[in-house]
Amino acid sequence: MEPVIHLRGVVCLLGRFPALAGVDLSVEQGEIVLLQGPNGAGKSTLLRLCAGLQPVATGTARVLGHDLATESHQVRVRVGLLAHATFLYDDLTVADNVRFWTLAAKADLDDAQRAMQRLGLADRLAEVKVSRLSTGQRRRVAIAILMARRPELWLLDEPHAGLDQDGRDLVDALVREAAEVGATVVIASHELDRAAQLAPRHVTIVGGAITAITADTAAGPAGVPEHQQPEAVRSAP
Repeated sequence: MEPVIHLRGVVCLLGRFPALAGVDLSVEQGEIVLLQGPNGAGKSTLLRLCAGLQPVATGTARVLGHDLATESHQVRVRVGLLAHATFLYDDLTVADNVRFWTLAAKADLDDAQRAMQRLGLADRLAEVKVSRLSTGQRRRVAIAILMARRPELWLLDEPHAGLDQDGRDLVDALVREAAEVGATVVIASHELDRAAQLAPRHVTIVGGAITAITADTAAGPAGVPEHQQPEAVRSAP
């Protein structure tokens, strides 16, 4: 079976700057993978690439069996990206936002209602305009939209940001549940203590390049095939 994410020698440019510089990475179906690294390392660019939103300058990039160079649209409808920006409409209510984005993705409105219930949005907050929400509440709305779409690949950029303890625990539960039913999850996070407990495999990015791929057996079953490890890791004594 082809990996959900298959990158070989991928270079992505922001202007003339190589935000990703020769990235090799494979992620299999049902995996939970943590992207870690300093600010500006390329984590968000890698997520946007896998979502079909960042063009490939050179290299091979396939996601869910599609070539990102020619079939990015087919990828976008099967992927859910939780970015720093929520892309919510401030003048619409919580319920209207969730319904709008669910219908835009041709997903089921029953799933939208279930997602709102799960995220604690179905009661008093449902008819509140997004402009009146706190940062954490906006984050919950964005997560509900992603959940309603039932994506095959979850791409989460700092998913715990702005959430209280209950919200963070809920995100962890949703990630584990998604993986259990066959979805693949890639998380970029600075909250390593929490995120590392979710992800059996940790990918370190520095300066747009993957410098290490490690397995954390405490997080769950995982193996790192030799062909998926960077050259620097394979050749280490």
